[in-house]
Amino acid sequence: MSKPKILVARAIFPEIISRLEQHFEVEANQADESWSKAQLADKLKDKDGAFTTGGDRIDAEVLAACPRLKICANMAVGYNNFDLDAMTAAGVLATNAPDVLTETTADFGFALLMATARRVTESEHYLRAGKWNKWSFDMFAGSDIHGSTLGVLGMGRIGQGIAKRGAHGFGMKVIYHNRSRLDAAVEAECKASYVSKEELLRTADHVVLVLPYSPASHHTIGAAELALMKPTATLVNIARGGIVDDAALAQALGDKTIAAAGLDVFEGEPKVHPDLLTVPNVVLTPHIASATVPTRMAMANLAVDNLIGFFKDKRPLTPLNSAVLAAK
Repeated sequence: MSKPKILVARAIFPEIISRLEQHFEVEANQADESWSKAQLADKLKDKDGAFTTGGDRIDAEVLAACPRLKICANMAVGYNNFDLDAMTAAGVLATNAPDVLTETTADFGFALLMATARRVTESEHYLRAGKWNKWSFDMFAGSDIHGSTLGVLGMGRIGQGIAKRGAHGFGMKVIYHNRSRLDAAVEAECKASYVSKEELLRTADHVVLVLPYSPASHHTIGAAELALMKPTATLVNIARGGIVDDAALAQALGDKTIAAAGLDVFEGEPKVHPDLLTVPNVVLTPHIASATVPTRMAMANLAVDNLIGFFKDKRPLTPLNSAVLAAK
């Protein structure tokens, strides 16, 4: 019996390719070429499954060209690259990789918060440019983290990790806003209080965005929301590009509407809004919140587990559209 055919859409650890090859006939993009939608569809047209990343768009147009496709396993917790309705209609299962990146991403979110509040990037550029020739009392004076108010917008697993680090590690007052309020026990564990979005923006010294992207959450933070924030406040986005109106944020940073921002994700990434590159009070990183070797390996292995589980006995670990399984 022939093995199912799998496309690995981006370069990945050689160990992961070897593991896949034990179960599947594999075509791997180890050259890490960036394919157009048409090229991706052409590669997928004779495949039974796909190992995808957050940049590989699977929508109705791609699916129409790929009648054999049965599953796409995302090596990411986010899945805004999937049109779930179209995938469900086509009978294609979608899976993601939650949980395994929670703590690493929360670590990075807090690191980005600290770098933003303490003006680490600005001061490093200043030093590297050879401008540091004396001490002054206000040189790159930023804002405190300990004892300040942390506002978390999006209180899922990663948001809770951020909240715990702030409350237990830095004695921060934690407030949060979410689509639904957490159980009292979880709130107590995070030492977090539920507030409205408007109160969070007006009150927090540091706002961290950890909500999933959807059409409903597009530009959750725009000019109006930024205007609600304190002029001394910072904004950190480790969620997804599109949650923040990057053009409005660049304007707010330039106008000192808020003090600073830290961004790991961007609208239209890997392109970055050019105005964000001209303001000094922003820390910019290239979508690396989960980027440790152990975590990226765990994410990849979970995607492999989903592929194996699906083709072995229709039991993937983390399905996103389980209706597809019920229909099979």
